[in-house]
Amino acid sequence: MKRLGANYLPSIIKDPKEIRLVVVWIILFLGGLGLCWNLFRLQVVRGPFLERYARQQQEITLRPFVPRRSIVDRNNNVLAVDRPAYTLYAHPKIFRRQTKEEIANQLAPIIGIPATELLQKFNSAPSGIRIKDGILQEVADKIIAIRQDGLELIQNYSRLYPAQETAADIVGYVDANHKGQAGLEYSRETILERSLKVLRLNRAGNGAVMPDHAPEGLLNADDTHLRLTIDVRLQRAAREALKIKMAEYKAKRGTVIVMDARDGSLLALVAEPTYNPNEFYKYDKSLYKNWAVTDLYEPGSTFKPINVAIALESKSIQPDSVFQDSGAIKVSKKVIRNAGGAGHGRINVTKIVQVSSNVGMVQMMQTLKPKDYHSWLKRLGVGSSLESDLPFRAVSKLKSEQTFTTLPIEPATAAFGQGFSITPLHLVRMTATLANGGKLVTPHVIKGLYNSKNELTWEPTLPPPKAVFSPTTAKTVAEMMESVVKNGTGRAAQIPGYRIGGKTGTAQKASPKGGYSDAKVTSFVAILPLESPRYVVAAVVDEPKDGSGASVAAPVVKSVMQSLINIERIPPSNPKVLETSSSNEAGEQGRMDLD
Repeated sequence: MKRLGANYLPSIIKDPKEIRLVVVWIILFLGGLGLCWNLFRLQVVRGPFLERYARQQQEITLRPFVPRRSIVDRNNNVLAVDRPAYTLYAHPKIFRRQTKEEIANQLAPIIGIPATELLQKFNSAPSGIRIKDGILQEVADKIIAIRQDGLELIQNYSRLYPAQETAADIVGYVDANHKGQAGLEYSRETILERSLKVLRLNRAGNGAVMPDHAPEGLLNADDTHLRLTIDVRLQRAAREALKIKMAEYKAKRGTVIVMDARDGSLLALVAEPTYNPNEFYKYDKSLYKNWAVTDLYEPGSTFKPINVAIALESKSIQPDSVFQDSGAIKVSKKVIRNAGGAGHGRINVTKIVQVSSNVGMVQMMQTLKPKDYHSWLKRLGVGSSLESDLPFRAVSKLKSEQTFTTLPIEPATAAFGQGFSITPLHLVRMTATLANGGKLVTPHVIKGLYNSKNELTWEPTLPPPKAVFSPTTAKTVAEMMESVVKNGTGRAAQIPGYRIGGKTGTAQKASPKGGYSDAKVTSFVAILPLESPRYVVAAVVDEPKDGSGASVAAPVVKSVMQSLINIERIPPSNPKVLETSSSNEAGEQGRMDLD
């Protein structure tokens, strides 16, 4: 085979320059191909990932903490408000100037944790030890003043209840996660939480946030607060009056409610025992509910004026109708007696209310057909839930129409307020019909949202009042109730110079095993002033020892009404009587001083 000689190469590539040109073109071609592939990889293959990565570098996402709206009473006294608070962390590995023991001794009196306990925590981990939550600004300032490396304060917010237990039954509380768990804090969480969407802001090349890209109105704070109908002064007075009588009679629990009968707004609603929402975790969970709204009881004789109104409105009786009270009456195989056992002879309707005659009430309600009576009770809301802005409302209990109409004992016991169950708030609402001309109104505690200029920006929509009694019937029964306070079982609620209508109640408690136990619920409900009825005040005291509605509940209502008169500046019905009474009291006081 003939070997290729040196003359063969020039025959393929004649010029070395051509070789270099070909090499360059090959390199350029391969480079361009590589660039195209890299561009495809960046634009198509890794495009979505790189876009997200770029946004992370160029944008900042914020969801700033926005304090809950404050809650105030009708006079703008603060009942609940968010305040800055801090969580204290310790990082012992960077303690510098002092030992763990020295820092523990210095920190203990400031935060209220024993030094030995602090030292145990310091020794539990080298860093990130959570020492205490909910530290207020003044305490945080003292911790900062220590100037110790390794102590870290993380800012957050806590909820403060300046009135403490005074309004706990209404306001409720928030938990450690700032979520409402009781009262309005729970039921009106969507109103109390200010809405603020997630914010996305752009960063400059050096990482600084560019404010010119912030949404318009970002810095305009929502200054609205939730205003209630409650008057904290009256709330405090009602609680004190209730606590005194509960302690005197060793009662299990009690409640006081004050309602403006015109529109159903509540000026006071207290329940005892209660809790301090600032330290809710120290109390039994059963205290978190407002039993005036959540628990049922048989109202007893305080329901008698409502029954009288039913009979009058049905025209089955007249205001001057007379009944024979022998002290006992037999219904089917049951004998119903008056509370004291004695009869009152021939008595009219006013006298029946005044002396709280069970026998007279049974005869009165027997003038109605049981079906009509049952229909009236349902119309008044017995057997249904109560519309209100307060949470956890109980559904009242009423026997079925068939049971009520076929068993004569059912309408007979209902005549004196037993055999069915309602809440104390139900009773106040129904009694308010006698004070406002016969209308059922909606009990409520929220007035609305107001801004810093005292302008109403939102108010709740309430159902319109529902007429159930005529104004004549309502006025007639309210005036009958005046005899209870003047000459009957409610004399303990008398206030010189003021016309007051009222009704006492001492009802047996139903036993879980059936029938009734020896325990009792005492109550008193009042309307004032009778010449121009407006307010309903009720007190219900559960299981007092050796007490009655007259001795336990009526004095509580009197004390609350006296505070209400001072706060609302209610003029006396008879100023001359008031002046005479004041003079007599001054004279008695003078004689006492002389003695």
